Amino acid sequence: MRLDMAGFTVFRDETTVDFTDADFFALVGPTGAGKSTVLDAICFALYGQVPRWGSSRGIANALSPSATEARVRLVFESAGARFVATRVVRRDSRGNVKTGGAGLQQMPDNFDVSKLDTGMTPEDLGEVLAGTPGEMDEAVLRAVGLPYEQFTSCVILPQGQFADFLHAKPATRQQILVNLLGLHVYEDIQKRATARAQQADADLRAVDQLLAGLDDTSDEALAAAADRVDAMLALAAQVTAGTPALDDARRVAAEAAAGLAALDDEIALLDRVRPPRGVAALASAVATARDAATAAGDAVTAAEEREEKVRGELAAAGDPAALRLLLRGHEEHAAVTAEATTLHDGLLAATTEHRDAAASLEEARAKALRTAAELEAARRAYQDAQAADRAGALRVHLHAGAPCPVCEQPVSTVPAVPATSAVPAAEKAGHAAKAADEKAQARVAEREKSARALERTLDRARAQHEQLATRLVALDEQLAASPGVTALRRELDTLAGLQKSLDGAVAALKSAREQARTANAGRAAAEQRLTAAWHEFDTARDAVARFAPPAAARDDLAGSWSALSDWSASEVESRRAARASLAAAAADADAAVATARERLDAAFVDAGLPAPDDHVRAATVAVERATAAHQRVEERRAQAQGLLDKRTAHEHDGQVAKSLAGHLRANNFERWLLEEALDLLVEGASRILRELSAGQYDLVHEKGEFSVVDHHDAGLRRGVRTLSGGETFQASLALALALAEQLAGMSTSAASLESILLDEGFGTLDAATLDTVAATLEGLAARGDRMVGVVTHVPALAERVPVRFDVTKDARSAHITRSGI
Repeated sequence: MRLDMAGFTVFRDETTVDFTDADFFALVGPTGAGKSTVLDAICFALYGQVPRWGSSRGIANALSPSATEARVRLVFESAGARFVATRVVRRDSRGNVKTGGAGLQQMPDNFDVSKLDTGMTPEDLGEVLAGTPGEMDEAVLRAVGLPYEQFTSCVILPQGQFADFLHAKPATRQQILVNLLGLHVYEDIQKRATARAQQADADLRAVDQLLAGLDDTSDEALAAAADRVDAMLALAAQVTAGTPALDDARRVAAEAAAGLAALDDEIALLDRVRPPRGVAALASAVATARDAATAAGDAVTAAEEREEKVRGELAAAGDPAALRLLLRGHEEHAAVTAEATTLHDGLLAATTEHRDAAASLEEARAKALRTAAELEAARRAYQDAQAADRAGALRVHLHAGAPCPVCEQPVSTVPAVPATSAVPAAEKAGHAAKAADEKAQARVAEREKSARALERTLDRARAQHEQLATRLVALDEQLAASPGVTALRRELDTLAGLQKSLDGAVAALKSAREQARTANAGRAAAEQRLTAAWHEFDTARDAVARFAPPAAARDDLAGSWSALSDWSASEVESRRAARASLAAAAADADAAVATARERLDAAFVDAGLPAPDDHVRAATVAVERATAAHQRVEERRAQAQGLLDKRTAHEHDGQVAKSLAGHLRANNFERWLLEEALDLLVEGASRILRELSAGQYDLVHEKGEFSVVDHHDAGLRRGVRTLSGGETFQASLALALALAEQLAGMSTSAASLESILLDEGFGTLDAATLDTVAATLEGLAARGDRMVGVVTHVPALAERVPVRFDVTKDARSAHITRSGI
């Protein structure tokens, strides 16, 4: 319906081809203008590849030479639905060409294609069927109905591949027909029928397994279940009748057992009253611990008084830190004095050395001046010697009475030429003077460096001496009131003795306090044990308080325990005497319970059940189970009947599915359909070929191979590969037209060949054949059920096509102009 291109091969500028109402059109123009590129763009938009590009560069061919992006958008209609396919190719900064985007959308019904020029967004174009290059292949196949190879064999017939369908192998041609006719639907039905037959067999086996587990649903089983229900109902009636007697016996036995247990509990409680060990010694231990704690407290008080006295004496004796500070001042004063004396001697020596270095430097500088003057004199002598040599060289050319070549004055006499040159001796003397001067200069630099180093050392020594002198003045002021080193050391020794006494007093106080803490802890522990012992006594007495025990003497723990223990022993003896008669009554009550229970147990054994603990509950459960078993037998009988009905249905379904799968096997039904389709295709192609070849050829086939019958050669049958180029074009065109004309009406669910676009050698046809081809194409287009397009540069054919797209090309881009109706 519409094709938009920009940056695509020769179409650098944005170009739109509107195929609206162009049921029969021709792309015309000079060779190389870009006619075939229009068909390339259609293939590329759908499948991302083009037949004549091959695989050497791939999508790199899509870009115009200097473009960085190519866009192609195709709006097409297939099987009544409209779609828009888009592909974008981009070149990155490294020169690599990649697909930048691809998509397929199904447009709304009656969408106005002209709205594409109004700046619509992709979201306005309809439902997205594919959004990536990977999704495009499957989506386009569903929309068009043909893969790329078959699309370029049946819809777009490109240059060089026009005869592919004619020369295709039978298996390849068969697959094309399967896709065109949608015959794969029968293969799908056959697979589904096979799967349904397999499922029916599986269901049948499952039903048989279920029926095998329902073998207990006979009439005898149902009657036995009913008898079991009656027996359990009778058992429940016996239990109901015998339960009151058992309940009465159990009540009497429980009362007797409760009285006996209460008496046993009293005996056990009273018998546990026993005085603990060590009660008598506990009071003595508490008194001893209290005396020890009092003595330890007195020792702490004495130690504290001793420590306080020594500390006061030490405080009155003076500050040891101040004394040590004065002593360090005396020591530092002596050290500084000695250092100052040493530094003064060094300063005198450095001053002398610096003075000697300065004199040596002056001497070196004077010598350097003399060597410099000698070097300058040597240089002048060398120059004079060179001038004398040059003058001697000129004398060779002088003649008495002739003009001098330098001053042009007449030469009266020519001086004698010197026998030897003075230059070598002057040069040697100059080298010696230079070496002496360099040595003198180096000595000056060395002496200057040494003098500067000595001067820096002298400056540092002077500064250090001044600092020591300042420190001595400060120390003299600090030590003005000092009693002297001997007195300071004597006072420090006294303070050290007092400190030692204080340390001993502190240690003694610490020891006394530790012993006091230990004694107090012992007293507290003893008192805690006494409190715990009274608590134990109170607990024991409270446990038997309801029996009125004797009162306790709070100041005598041992006596209180003795009185309570004697009373408890007396109470135990009296209760043990009353227990014998109560135990006999409990035994008689237990025997009555056992007799009543044996009668009910016998009823359960007679019913075929074990004797239970709870007869009423067991009888109720037995009735419920018997009733449920009877109901289960009835349900299983109904289930078995339903499974028998299902088994019959599964058997029928499996037989039908197996029969259908057998009929639709590919070597039966599909082969017959393909043979019928190929017969119709060859019949239609043969009719067209007779028209195109002026009655010379008929097209026939045998076992899938195409041949022609040559009526100009006594009906000789020839293989299609023996045809000439023009004859091959006629046969291929006949097949292409037959595919479009015949097979499109043979299938309503498969691919519909609604277009046929031819891009092949109409220029090889003679005038009569070309007229026949044009008439055939006109007749095909006149039917109105498909679009017919041709790419040609033959004017005779182009003039007979109602709509023409003129393709031209300038230096920048190709252009398309529509003309005709």
